[in-house]
Amino acid sequence: MNPINSSPLKGHARPRHVLLAVTVGNMLEWYDFAVYGFLTPVIAKIMFPAADPTASLLLSVGAFGVGFLTRPVGALVFGALADRKGRKLALLLTFGLMSWQAAGQAGALLLGALASATISAIVSPEQLNAWGWRVPFFASAVIVPLGLYIRQRVDDPEAFVRQSPASSPLKLLWRTHSTAVARGFGITIIWTVSTYFFFVYVPLYAHTVLKLSMSTTLFTNSLALALMLGVAPVAGHLSDRFGRYSLMIAAALAIVLLIRPGFGFLLNHPHAAALAAFQAVSAVIAALFIGPAPAAIAELFPSGVRSSGVGIAYNFSVTLFGGFAPLIATGLIARTGNPLSPTWYVMFSCGLSLLALLLTLRTNSRGPY
Repeated sequence: MNPINSSPLKGHARPRHVLLAVTVGNMLEWYDFAVYGFLTPVIAKIMFPAADPTASLLLSVGAFGVGFLTRPVGALVFGALADRKGRKLALLLTFGLMSWQAAGQAGALLLGALASATISAIVSPEQLNAWGWRVPFFASAVIVPLGLYIRQRVDDPEAFVRQSPASSPLKLLWRTHSTAVARGFGITIIWTVSTYFFFVYVPLYAHTVLKLSMSTTLFTNSLALALMLGVAPVAGHLSDRFGRYSLMIAAALAIVLLIRPGFGFLLNHPHAAALAAFQAVSAVIAALFIGPAPAAIAELFPSGVRSSGVGIAYNFSVTLFGGFAPLIATGLIARTGNPLSPTWYVMFSCGLSLLALLLTLRTNSRGPY
């Protein structure tokens, strides 16, 4: 019996319930990271005081990246657990399913940006430094009970129910699908760099380099995230019909071609309207890549090792390239003194992802391309 298409029974979730469960869970997973990233200038002063403000900022964004180091361990443990025991068990222990990942992650960033922008706008800088920065973190307590309740009602998909689980999914993955893991890792690079560069680092850049107020940078960022939240699912749907890789390659090329002129535009026009325009364009282009990316990566693996394969490829890439993107971008400016230097990292990351996309497009015949 198909638990999704059959009549509703206790403990069985319809597709909309599955999407809601995944989205709420992903929002909870990413919300605290988002708030920390958006409030980095304040946290740098409070948690990492130093005579040199740049040193404080580097320590703060470095701590943000360190928070991602446990993700690969979780991918190894819970990915194998999901492939052997069922995804429902893994979902009750972690919030890591890939479906609608883009929308859930964008939703978390949007909530975090709105919460951070609101508190920074309604309290004084002294109050924000004293206690206001803690307020957005309290909101995650509201999402936890809802997320756990919804996730308990999600069952394994029919493809997994029919699949005989491998006794050792990680050994099978390493023996027969290591190339797919490498390609999934490469595809994820620009997905995660786009997320943490455009939506976490750019507000920080606008505040520290362009000298715009924190509330301004976060409210314009919220508008961009809302746009991404709407465009990413549409891009995913379009990729189902017209092919994933052509859309993703076009988006990656657009980022390579536009990122440096875009930063030059910001430097020449350091005001809110220019920032909003830059962030809106960035959101649309990023969404065109991020929307199809989860399905493209999942299609690299058969159902018996899909959780392990996707989890390892995604989380190792996020840890190495995404979580440390704000640190690398901040460090490039500190090292070179060039306010355009962060764009070098984005272009390098796009190059790696484009290579992975082209290799996959050439050799993989499964799924829409």
